[in-house]
Amino acid sequence: MGLIVQKFGGSSVANAERVMNVARIVTDTYKKGNDVIVVVSAQGDTTDDLIEKANEINPNAAKREMDQLLTAGEQISISLLAMAIEKLGFPVISLLGWQAGFNTNSIYTAARIKNIRPNRLQAEIAKHNIVVVAGFQGINRYDDLTTLGRGGSDTSAVAIAAALKADKCQIFTDVEGVYTADPRKVENAKKLKEITYDEMLELATLGAQVLNNRSVEMAKKYGVELEVLSSLNPVPGTIVKEVAKMEKMLIRGVTKDKDVALVSILNLQDTPGIAFKIFSKLSSKNINVDIILQSIGRDGTKDLVFTVSKDNGPVAVELLEDMLDNCTIKCNTEVAKVSIVGAGMESHPGTASKMFEALYESNINIQMISTSEIKISVVIDAEAADRAVSAVHKAFIPNEL
Repeated sequence: MGLIVQKFGGSSVANAERVMNVARIVTDTYKKGNDVIVVVSAQGDTTDDLIEKANEINPNAAKREMDQLLTAGEQISISLLAMAIEKLGFPVISLLGWQAGFNTNSIYTAARIKNIRPNRLQAEIAKHNIVVVAGFQGINRYDDLTTLGRGGSDTSAVAIAAALKADKCQIFTDVEGVYTADPRKVENAKKLKEITYDEMLELATLGAQVLNNRSVEMAKKYGVELEVLSSLNPVPGTIVKEVAKMEKMLIRGVTKDKDVALVSILNLQDTPGIAFKIFSKLSSKNINVDIILQSIGRDGTKDLVFTVSKDNGPVAVELLEDMLDNCTIKCNTEVAKVSIVGAGMESHPGTASKMFEALYESNINIQMISTSEIKISVVIDAEAADRAVSAVHKAFIPNEL
């Protein structure tokens, strides 16, 4: 018996049949004596459809107005799910993000949660209602609706679990848990029974689409235990928690990310502070830089290469062309980042060479390398990404975990 927060993504509530399926999952949890708060995303491709409708009218619409529009998707979902739960004979109420107490900053379409005032949630739970909350949204200090960006419903669910000290936060998806690789693309991908916050955060950041990285970061900060499981197949999922560290190093996953652009600055004047000027300029435009490679200076020049998101590649080039002279700036968007993640990597020599050997044997060239305590990432040609993931997965993941 306890407080359970359950989150269902867009595919889990994509049509009437699936909405009723979610209603049964929620009410089964309630019947066991638990208090239940449900966080729901917009149905199926609703958010994309709304963006398309906006573009038909005004491709350069103000972000405030986009948030006014996009919050409608979750409003539809919570109402329909509440109706389904009501049909099954259970007490229920649906709440928009602002009604549930979500206060955010004022960065429209990419807002951050400042705090949650849980008074209404607590009041409804006290009445023994099942509470259905619109994920992905909140309200700012101007009383304007805001959205949290892609994957924001995961963050909404974890935030509620943290604020109310829930016993568990379950993230329901269309897969049965967290896998060592995308099971639709990689033969013998294995479902993990458990994974650490740090490992899950790296996987989410590096391209795994099971959980939003902001939600994992928040879960770690507030000690919220997550369970990733399927809304379509009732089997145990993957637990995300602070697992006790062991000496054995185990690769938890292999990921790919095709949302990558490689920006090269060639023959850059090697003057003090030039790197600071370049990256502070990019930062001022909210362009996040990932992997950075700088050559040794020669003849008063050097080469600087770094990665950004694919959309930001051309923007970065335009900014740099305006501020730099006498150098060549290029952008390659036909690249991908392939990564391995596993705790204990830094104390196990040979991990990198094993990865590089797998790529070599598949005739895949490495353009850039980045490492940390629990991950190794390489930038390669995009067309080789799936092949690279399969080769690296085969090298590291045994047939039985």
